[in-house]
Amino acid sequence: MGDQPAHSRPTVAVGVGVRPGADAERIVRAISAVVGTAGIACLATLDRRADEPGIRAAAQTLGVPVVAFTAEQLAAVDVRHTSDRVSAAVGTPSVAEAAALLAGGGEIVCGRTIVEGVVVASASASASASA
Repeated sequence: MGDQPAHSRPTVAVGVGVRPGADAERIVRAISAVVGTAGIACLATLDRRADEPGIRAAAQTLGVPVVAFTAEQLAAVDVRHTSDRVSAAVGTPSVAEAAALLAGGGEIVCGRTIVEGVVVASASASASASA
């Protein structure tokens, strides 16, 4: 009978990896292209990117909180895709996938995908992920 109510839709934690200065519009376009904009519990990223204006504005546009993790926390997560370049730059071989897994508490729904230079991944989110 029509669309499912929002509370019954599956939710995902969206991990985002960006370079400093990435603008909100590009971040939202990348997220939309990869996972859509419905059912997002939070945006998750590296702690030093969490206060980036683009990340904050993208989260506000999507109506979700930003969850931040240290490089050490992210590096401890076993992920499918790693990058030596990212590891050298920020101290962890994965930002988007690892952040999505830590924030969501579930399994990877969409692995590391790059759109317009923004790295996006999503993991299923438990009910407590958006709390």
